[in-house]
Amino acid sequence: MSVVRITNFTRRYGSFTAVDNFSLAAEPGELMALVGPDGAGKTTLFRSICGLLEYNSGEINVAGYDVKTQFDKIKPFLGYMPQNFSLYPDLSVEENLSFYAGLFGLSGEQFKEKKRRLYDFSGLGPFTGRRAGMLSGGMKQKLALCCNLVHDPKVLILDEPTTGVDPVSRRQFWEILKTLKEGGSTIIVSTPYMDEVELADRAVFIFDGRKLAEARPKEFPGMFKGSVYQIGIVPDRDRMARLKTIEGLTFRRFGSSTHLYVPPGRRIEDYRDNLRQLGLPTENITPIEPELEDVFIQLMEQKHA
Repeated sequence: MSVVRITNFTRRYGSFTAVDNFSLAAEPGELMALVGPDGAGKTTLFRSICGLLEYNSGEINVAGYDVKTQFDKIKPFLGYMPQNFSLYPDLSVEENLSFYAGLFGLSGEQFKEKKRRLYDFSGLGPFTGRRAGMLSGGMKQKLALCCNLVHDPKVLILDEPTTGVDPVSRRQFWEILKTLKEGGSTIIVSTPYMDEVELADRAVFIFDGRKLAEARPKEFPGMFKGSVYQIGIVPDRDRMARLKTIEGLTFRRFGSSTHLYVPPGRRIEDYRDNLRQLGLPTENITPIEPELEDVFIQLMEQKHA
């Protein structure tokens, strides 16, 4: 039985539809990544799962209970980390944990054992007296996670928990999530980082409030239609403008490189003359496997077509 089940969910703000007919099911001990740009509907969906937003139609069930009618029964099973840091900056690490323990009715002895485990687990032990507002970005996120773990929730909803966090802290945070998953927690996490998506059991691409695709991360490259090449040019504005004039060939900048997308039934050789005529090098064009971002971009463009 799915721990989280969303069926035909729709949420509108006036005439604007933020999430449209969205369905999802997360299983016990599953780590699911939700991927989409700003405005895709991720936060609306998460806040609705957590009973913070009403919705127009559809159903949300957590641990077998309906969010609209049985949320009091869901609270003990649920932990939610919003995108923005939501703890008390003037309280210390331990005071924040103590506050959350009180909210969930933990006794003194229960809290003493729980905080010891959380400090060991998160690496926050040496910083118990430091005010939350003085912590680094990565440590703030670890503290927020610990506050949500104080009551041993079965389900964790995490809204872009590592955005703006340094790479080392991001890796440490995901190691913590892996340990929680192995302990049986169901985790749904939104992220803008494709390297984090690869760490999930399953991923859902969402755009303009609708689901684009759902699969295991390793399955997404097989969804790409056509072929991908990397061209060895610096992706400055002038070169990008010249590439845009080649009919049928699309492209995207990837950091300091550029990916060329050749449609099904065509070959890169079909475009070499066009590239040469525009003064673009053709000797440094290499076929590559589609990346998760390539697939997402193509699915997004197909939706707009």
